[in-house]
Amino acid sequence: MRRKIIPFVILLFVFLSTSMLLSEKNDEDEKFKKTLENYLDELWKFYPTSATIAGYHKYDTQLENLSSKSIEKRHESLDEFNQEFVAKVDKFKLSPELLIDHEMMIDALDLELFKHENLVPWEYNPIFYNEIFTSCIRSLLSKEFAPIDTRAKNATDRLKGLPKLIKQAKENLKTPPQIFTETAIKQFPGIMNFYKNELPQLIEQAPEAHKSKLNANLAKVIPALEDYQNFLQNELLPKSTGNFRLGEQAHLRLARLTLQNDIPLQELNARADADYKNIRREMFLVCIPLYKIMDPKIDLENPPPSLNEDQLINTAVSHVFDKIKAEHVAKEDYIDRIKTSTEEIKSFIIENELVELPENSLEIVPMPLESQGITWACLTSPGAYENSGAFSFQITPIPEEWGEDQIKSFFEEYNNFFLYFWIVRKAYPGQFVPLFSTRKYPSLARNLYPNMPLIKGWPVSLEEELIFKGFGNYDLRLRLNQLKLLLKAVMDFKLELNIHQGGMTKEMAVAYMTRGGFQTQAEAERKWNRIILKPVDSTCAYVGFQEILDMEKEYKNLKGDDFSKKEFLAKLLSYGALPIRHLKKKILE
Repeated sequence: MRRKIIPFVILLFVFLSTSMLLSEKNDEDEKFKKTLENYLDELWKFYPTSATIAGYHKYDTQLENLSSKSIEKRHESLDEFNQEFVAKVDKFKLSPELLIDHEMMIDALDLELFKHENLVPWEYNPIFYNEIFTSCIRSLLSKEFAPIDTRAKNATDRLKGLPKLIKQAKENLKTPPQIFTETAIKQFPGIMNFYKNELPQLIEQAPEAHKSKLNANLAKVIPALEDYQNFLQNELLPKSTGNFRLGEQAHLRLARLTLQNDIPLQELNARADADYKNIRREMFLVCIPLYKIMDPKIDLENPPPSLNEDQLINTAVSHVFDKIKAEHVAKEDYIDRIKTSTEEIKSFIIENELVELPENSLEIVPMPLESQGITWACLTSPGAYENSGAFSFQITPIPEEWGEDQIKSFFEEYNNFFLYFWIVRKAYPGQFVPLFSTRKYPSLARNLYPNMPLIKGWPVSLEEELIFKGFGNYDLRLRLNQLKLLLKAVMDFKLELNIHQGGMTKEMAVAYMTRGGFQTQAEAERKWNRIILKPVDSTCAYVGFQEILDMEKEYKNLKGDDFSKKEFLAKLLSYGALPIRHLKKKILE
């Protein structure tokens, strides 16, 4: 009898121990979830416009309060939450998935602290205010997430608060970098157009009981915005003498928090140096048969001894680009051409079974005027708290103020051959498929803070697949432009480091892009602005691509003959947009 009792006691002890351990883990999970919920609520309370965009509607009646007292209180709150996440939540007791979310939130909180300590956008970036002016009312009235009575009432409350926020902006802004103020000034006609022309039309859709209040408050907002527009031009611009370079330490911290990379930056920098040379050589090899039939100026088999390797590459590749760059769409057909090219790419991917594509469509639309000036195109998606909604790819129309030379330069860059791969990188499958896949994952942290190197690096892995599968019937002009776009990712990474951590001037950067990367003057100048206005963003595609290459190599070793590129690309997106260090572990499990 005793022999039977002892095993039973052991089993009971194991059962109770396991139950206690699971209970302890569950308690810690709940503690983390509650801390996360409180942190996000405080975040949205400070950024109510962003909350509305995200689909969190608790603060729809409020507008950003950017008084010094409010900002100081927010900073103190961040310090307190830092203590709660680090000291009060025992990460070693969290379940595996929440442990990942915990680490992501630590980085997200650190990034928010970085904004308060280094970027201080409310003092040094007028574009920060433009984004609020643009979205605070539009986000309430352009989506039917609540009854129109509720949304109209909330819009009235926000309109009431706008003059106060405009006053705070004028008081807060100090000495921004010149390019920040110039960009804000260029955006402002779009903001005025919204309040003077679009908003009155939206108000007409509101119930009669709300129209008079909305119009009365709008009448007070427009003069305040006009006064602020004059302030930007006449007061802020003359004192916009701030340094646009982050500096090495601040840039490294921002890069670590944004990229969350596994490969050290030093190694990535060395890889970029090698890739720059190798891609340019590959472009030269692709150009040889084209060059020989395009009115050749030199004999490539017996080139002049005065030309070194780089000069020979520049001569041949530039010559071929000069011959093919005239094949581009007309200005008035630009956006329509992107739509039709997207359908071509989509059909080819489906026919060749390269990757699984969502059933949901991607709407391609012109970018609103008030959002233009920072990026040429962007993907907009449903808010992190929203269960449904449309994805759209917004493209900046050709600016009306551009002269013929600027228009010609732009379309020579985005010629018929280059445009296809720019669409693959930026639009479809582009960032749309990774972001769509991330939304299927239940983690709020992964939807709010998706890893951008994965989002932007994933389509780079697909570009070459299209070439090797015969997209465009193996046209060498397509391959040449696909390599040019790949080279651009390499050079963007190098430029980012040299501009923000070094002393690269605009003249040096433009020369590097036009000579080494075969880019047009207009494109090079646009990229210079982009790197200054959105630090670290331009590194994401190259960093993500390199991390994915490493993962693919290891995954091939793991799977052997069973390796499938299609399955690998799908697996990359199956866990949500995780930081690379976590994704690598899951891929190789």
